[in-house]
Amino acid sequence: MSVYLAVCLCTTLIVSVYLAVCLCTTLIVSVYLAVCLSLAFLPLVLTFIIRYRYYFVLFYRAVLVRMWYDCTTGLSREERAFQYVLTHAIPGDPESILETFDLWCSKVEFISNIGPKKGKIMDRMLSEHCPLTVLELGSHCGYSTVRIARALPLGARLYSVEMDAINAAIAEKIIRLAGFDDDTVELIVSPSDEVIPRLRADYGLERLDFVFMDHWKKCYRPDLQALEGSGLLGKGSVVLADNVLFPGAPNFLRHVRKSGLYEWKIHRATLEYSKGIRDGMAELVYQGIK
Repeated sequence: MSVYLAVCLCTTLIVSVYLAVCLCTTLIVSVYLAVCLSLAFLPLVLTFIIRYRYYFVLFYRAVLVRMWYDCTTGLSREERAFQYVLTHAIPGDPESILETFDLWCSKVEFISNIGPKKGKIMDRMLSEHCPLTVLELGSHCGYSTVRIARALPLGARLYSVEMDAINAAIAEKIIRLAGFDDDTVELIVSPSDEVIPRLRADYGLERLDFVFMDHWKKCYRPDLQALEGSGLLGKGSVVLADNVLFPGAPNFLRHVRKSGLYEWKIHRATLEYSKGIRDGMAELVYQGIK
């Protein structure tokens, strides 16, 4: 009986060892396969990271950094930008306001202003056309408003539209800090689709010489069509639309191509305060129905 029990015990032990060896072998094979698969996909992953590295940087700066400062400061991003400009820029000096804004957006937090590079294209267009009546759709923090206002000829007037009341309040402070009064810049706090039909009746406008679009990209096409229907665009009126390539405004560009109402071109550039992300501005010169 003792011999039988010993044989059974030895057999059980041998089977256990065998199963353990099998388990270890399976585990080793699984790890080996996992490593092989990881190595196989590693070039693809690295290629993806390298190719889209600038987008990852943008996501970090525009989303993660913003969330962190929102939680730690209790202020909105736009309010933080205003506080920085207020404490670092020279009041009454538009160039100082813009340079301070550019520094903050480049080094501290990302805000989608037109920025200095594309801004120079707009500066050149304003210098060439010398518009007297300008409409801006999307004031945001007031950066582009100041950039436009400083380039206008004497007696010109800029109507800047911003639907967000909080952003509009900050834009108002930035505009006044730069030294522009109500006679030069009028800030209209309302959605663009409500403002455009009232421009003639409420503000006495007969013609728009220059229109700058930098609001919601989905609004570009309907707002352009509303401007066409309003009769405020005359031959030679210029429409400049930012960010038509990134994040993009395909419906707007499709309408421009098919309408036959414009001579147009794309000014290609990189996204403001970023590297490696292609963007562009659409310049339209209204010709009317041919």
